[in-house]
Amino acid sequence: MYAILRTGGKQVKVAPGDVIRIERVAGKKAAKGERLELGDVVLVSGEGSVRTGSKAVAGVKVVATVLNEIRGRKVLIFKKKRTKQYRRTKGHRQGLVEVRIDGIEG
Repeated sequence: MYAILRTGGKQVKVAPGDVIRIERVAGKKAAKGERLELGDVVLVSGEGSVRTGSKAVAGVKVVATVLNEIRGRKVLIFKKKRTKQYRRTKGHRQGLVEVRIDGIEG
């Protein structure tokens, strides 16, 4: 059984027991061991049937446990205008939450 869910502007294929990294929700701290219900489930497949929804499949939840809060690798943003002596370098590290998928309910 697996599901495709939408979280952080991306779609992720998950199955029970998988460990994935998703973007942290702004303003929310995820405590280690906390149980989460993840994003909108777009597709559910299992037991020979596939269910889909236009925005989300009704009545289906993906339950996960928080393992760790981490930060992604640094992405450099470099801006330059030729002949103007203009250069700017900026870095960004995305906050991520590492979660283990406990089950797909519904």
